[in-house]
Amino acid sequence: MTVESRLLLDRLRRFFDAVAAAPDTGAGCVGHRVCVSTPLAGLPCAYVPVSMCEAPEYEAAKGDAVAWQRLRCRHDFEYWALTCAVIKDKSRGIDIPFVLNAPQRRVLALLENDRLAGRPIRLILLKARQWGGSTLIQLYMAWIQTCLRTNWHSAIVAHVKDTSATIRGMYSKLISHYPPALWEGSEAPKFVPFEGSANIRTLRGRDCNVGIGTAEKPDSLRGGDLAMVHLSETAFWPSTPGNSPGQVVRAVCCGVARKPYTLVAIESTARGVGDFFHKEWLRNKAGRGDKHAVFVPWFEISLYTEACPDPAVILTSLTPYERQLVEHGATSDNIWWYRNKSREVEQREDLASEYPSDDVEAFSSSRTSVFSSSAVERLRAGCSVLSATGDVSADGRVFHADAHGMMKLWEEPRPESRYVVAVDVGGRSAKADWSVVAVISVPDTPDNLPAVVAQWRGHTDHDLLAAKSVAVARYYNNAFLVIESNTYETSAYGSSCESNLFILNRLAESYHNIYRRETFDSLTRTYSSHIGFHTNVSTKKLLISNLIEDVRDGLYVERDVDACNELLTYEQLESGAFAAREGCHDDILMTRAIGLYVIRSGRVPARVPKTFEQHQRW
Repeated sequence: MTVESRLLLDRLRRFFDAVAAAPDTGAGCVGHRVCVSTPLAGLPCAYVPVSMCEAPEYEAAKGDAVAWQRLRCRHDFEYWALTCAVIKDKSRGIDIPFVLNAPQRRVLALLENDRLAGRPIRLILLKARQWGGSTLIQLYMAWIQTCLRTNWHSAIVAHVKDTSATIRGMYSKLISHYPPALWEGSEAPKFVPFEGSANIRTLRGRDCNVGIGTAEKPDSLRGGDLAMVHLSETAFWPSTPGNSPGQVVRAVCCGVARKPYTLVAIESTARGVGDFFHKEWLRNKAGRGDKHAVFVPWFEISLYTEACPDPAVILTSLTPYERQLVEHGATSDNIWWYRNKSREVEQREDLASEYPSDDVEAFSSSRTSVFSSSAVERLRAGCSVLSATGDVSADGRVFHADAHGMMKLWEEPRPESRYVVAVDVGGRSAKADWSVVAVISVPDTPDNLPAVVAQWRGHTDHDLLAAKSVAVARYYNNAFLVIESNTYETSAYGSSCESNLFILNRLAESYHNIYRRETFDSLTRTYSSHIGFHTNVSTKKLLISNLIEDVRDGLYVERDVDACNELLTYEQLESGAFAAREGCHDDILMTRAIGLYVIRSGRVPARVPKTFEQHQRW
């Protein structure tokens, strides 16, 4: 739909928004519904879920108001929320019935599709501000425990205990206000400690436990008989070597069976890129995970509208960014609110980080980021599923497929094609920087782009890394080997400078198609040749400037999602220097910077070198 058509329909849309979704009558509510007569006074008919009419007890309930309401509560979450659930209205500070808003109904539709299809219910939710994502998840779990399942235990895990307790507080409020006539437990509802535990409560009458834990201390919930788990604000969970967010999630969720009515929901606001939540979001968004990935943009939230005095003026004065917003569903009232709100900030990026219109904006890091998030996302579109993982043989002749191998392979070497192998040298221990060996194809025609075709990443001794680099280069048609030499020319990584230089000399003797740089000695007025690319203040600026252009203009094909993540966490410091954000890496990024710079500079030999028969062993 064009921008013009959207804005002309604004008035009609606002009218339908005002009358849509009446949970008492069922009009506009989620799911396939049919209109039926009811035994309730003041409600002669209602649109109820088809599953309610198909229930065996439906005929008997048609003449009994309480039985009919109980049956509808078991099949119609929105009706149950209106009738049985109570939440606090933040703006007025009073308790009100829970009526779902438009974003909540969109998420509910996904949950209900899985439940009605008999699938495990799985969701990852990237939250914007103030639309009640956590509230929906927790009360949906409460609905399952109060109406659909007994002995069905749940857990809530947040970054701090107060947050977990607040979420469980919704449950306590629900139970204290639950209509007695509609309660279907074996005894009156009450939250009581489970066997004296301070972290687990039992819902009497349904035999359902509700536990709370934190990312720092999840031990009370590990190994429990859990059927549902709500993981809140995972982007803010602390990460330590022995207790990372991923480890906590796996430990808490490992006991949740993959069967109907089980639920795992991960929700968080974004906190930049590269953390567990961001990686899990990308994995599920790409369809490689088991969860629905849901993001709600700011313009779907009713708080962020102001009555536009003249939609026609909006139509004729849209900026390119505002036009993009309208194309994705924003109304003139949203745009008017956005324009007024933008007066409060200096840069649009500041507003986008607080009120993102898509997941890319939500995860975008600060204004010190070197690479544009939109450009990186375009680059990410080229990332593809691996053709194989494994490793090359020591002589570089054979690639051995292995699911646990440290080398990713996207393309086998093509005859007569040229490649650059760029190496960033890391450390040997698990806590050190990674060593990365990246293979980039050299375009054979002006119409082709350099493309990442393989990559090895791991921790190893420096001499073994040199040998691995040679093996990879030999496998890819005796590729042009460009090794970052800083580490080998210093003693900062635990080896003496002399022994590291010996590795470089040995490397030169065993492999001839290697990058060398020339340096000029002002005292002797002579030039000398050195193996490897030396990264210093001057050369690093050249590398990053070249990479900025390549990323911005889409001048190479990326294949590895981790490379895109590193691009998003690369920043320029106040001093002007470039570095990865604290806690992040730039090892993969530097192989792209070195490899693409060498390709663009024309240093790669014009022909594929023949096999060096006299130098087949490291």
